[in-house]
Amino acid sequence: QVQLVESGGGVVQPGGSLRLSCVVSGSIDSLSAMGWYRQDSGNARNLVAVVTDDGFTNYSHSVKGRFTISRDNAKNTVYLQMNSLKPEDTAVYYCWANVQSEYWGQGTQVTVSS
Repeated sequence: QVQLVESGGGVVQPGGSLRLSCVVSGSIDSLSAMGWYRQDSGNARNLVAVVTDDGFTNYSHSVKGRFTISRDNAKNTVYLQMNSLKPEDTAVYYCWANVQSEYWGQGTQVTVSS
């Protein structure tokens, strides 16, 4: 059993910042890559950023230079620092982890609006 619990979503004005956190717990001896996806209404869930267990990162083109993904292996936690937020970043953000299989968090809403 693997659980992912996200926190840190909310409402922010354009240009503002938010930090998402996701704690992974349970049977996670084989935890490898972790990341964040997002989904806005009517669209598919898309990759935002991913970090491997050795620290390699990859970002979607739309967030590169504004978002930073990081992880604390001692705490089994992945973070997403989101700066210079835009209205088009509004979505439900889902934490993702690869523990031999793929696991998802419940999602946290991020709304960017003036």
